[in-house]
Amino acid sequence: MRLLLVEDDIALRDGLQQALTGQGFAVNAVSTGQQALAVARAGDCDTVILDLGLPDIDGLSVLKQLRQKWPRMPVLILTARDGIEDRIKGLDYGADDYLVKPFAAPELFARLRVIERRQGTASSHLIRCGEVELDSTSMQVSVADNTVSLSRREYVLLKELMESAGRIKTREQLEASLYSWGEEVASNALEVHISNLRKKLPTDFIRTVRGVGYSISRP
Repeated sequence: MRLLLVEDDIALRDGLQQALTGQGFAVNAVSTGQQALAVARAGDCDTVILDLGLPDIDGLSVLKQLRQKWPRMPVLILTARDGIEDRIKGLDYGADDYLVKPFAAPELFARLRVIERRQGTASSHLIRCGEVELDSTSMQVSVADNTVSLSRREYVLLKELMESAGRIKTREQLEASLYSWGEEVASNALEVHISNLRKKLPTDFIRTVRGVGYSISRP
């Protein structure tokens, strides 16, 4: 799931981006409402984490525009506005969730997993394909009950393929799930991650489809 983080507090934004990336999300981080709407127009996000106190446009106005143009895009408000009227207004404007600062990072991660399941990109925290099992809560992968050690990007790549089992994922789609907006990507980076996964997983678990992309078979 590609996240758009809209937060003008630089320290908080950088810390959140690092923490969310560590949880396997690809994160685009911006500091203004106009930047957020531009990223949304470019189609570079699946879910928005939105601060309300932005320097150019109030966050509720950004939320209203997002809802008008992209009614199905999940939006989680992350703000210091903790009054009950603020919460009601945010939810009435179309937010899927509302989390007040200060907050515990594990709670944010859990709420994002709920949004992910609601969107159908993750039907359960446990994903099984044959003898390979992935637990999105603990970020653990096992083969025939034996734990497999994966790097963060190997884990994200495997999760993307397992969630779309039976469907071909193109190189561009996989790179979008692995790297944040504007992040430099080496030309052979995806192939290196695929090669590493193939060494750690059952033979032919990940298949190349006529040079178009990659897939795994449905269990």
